[in-house]
Amino acid sequence: MSDQRSPVRTMLSGFTPLALAAYGLALAVIVVDQIAKGWVLGAFVRQCPELKGHLSLAGITMCQIPVWPGAFNLTLVWNGGMSFGLFRGGADFSRWALTVFAVGVAGALAYWARHTDKRLFALAAGCLIGGALGNVIDRFRFGSVVDFLDFNGLMGGHFPWIFNVADSAITVGAIALLVEAFGPPLQSWLASRSKSGN
Repeated sequence: MSDQRSPVRTMLSGFTPLALAAYGLALAVIVVDQIAKGWVLGAFVRQCPELKGHLSLAGITMCQIPVWPGAFNLTLVWNGGMSFGLFRGGADFSRWALTVFAVGVAGALAYWARHTDKRLFALAAGCLIGGALGNVIDRFRFGSVVDFLDFNGLMGGHFPWIFNVADSAITVGAIALLVEAFGPPLQSWLASRSKSGN
């Protein structure tokens, strides 16, 4: 009897269910991130008409929409660096160097996730891949990343970073990756200390 499996099913058979979940999560992060950025850029253009036709002038225009006065605003910032505005450098070099780095990291994580059987790693990989590629899309479209979530007022002025959905996913993914990497050794160490103390 011949194998009646479809080409797509045959292709996907080399991946674990958790790997496919990680890729699905990455796609969901990218879609939500881009929808949020598209919506908020439209809102910024309505709020600040001077932005119309100048959305590609990264770093030149800025606009703020009060949402929760004293706590949370939508603040348009063109970020030429990494998440939360880290490592800003020369415009062209920074743009393409960070693009290559982000695509490389996303590709490596996608490769490592193919056969994963660890839920936490699948969560980390999905968030990191989606967040990295969401910001890469901005660099191709605008030359910089669109950041707009501003919680500075809520933190009493002690949280100066303005970020986006992709940055949030990267943060969640990085925390999950750290817990995956250091959680079991830490638990073993705590258990051994507990036994030795008895």
